[in-house]
Amino acid sequence: MPENYEIDNVDLKILSLLQNNAKKPYTEIAKSAFVSSGTVHVRMNKLEKMGVVKGASLDLNLNKLGYTVSSFLGVFLSKSSLYDRVASQLVKIPEITSIHYTTGNYSMFIRVYAKNTDHLKNILHDKIQKVDGIERTETFVILEETLSRSIQLDV
Repeated sequence: MPENYEIDNVDLKILSLLQNNAKKPYTEIAKSAFVSSGTVHVRMNKLEKMGVVKGASLDLNLNKLGYTVSSFLGVFLSKSSLYDRVASQLVKIPEITSIHYTTGNYSMFIRVYAKNTDHLKNILHDKIQKVDGIERTETFVILEETLSRSIQLDV
């Protein structure tokens, strides 16, 4: 793929349609985008190679799977230069679903899912706070998530 490949309106249309329903077959995407299904396939491969599309995922309702406590953690590092080392350890904790390097009061912000408050306490005490370089954490339990979405593309 050429390095100078630029995303055009056809790419944006394909992405927008898949964003609304990632399970929609390429043949249906092709009809809506007024291109062939082969074009959709080739474009998607290019967008994956460019890193625009990072893969496909399944959006699970974790609450229905027993993970009833969701929280954000503000993480204070002893030195901000430890971010990469700390992040590489946090990645190994399966209950952590996102890790962010931030500005402001916290060095990092992470999202954690737990089965209950005892499970959350164990994750905090037995896993997260034992990571070398973490000075302390501040936990924000999420009471309700009203919106979780990606940016809708303008087409």
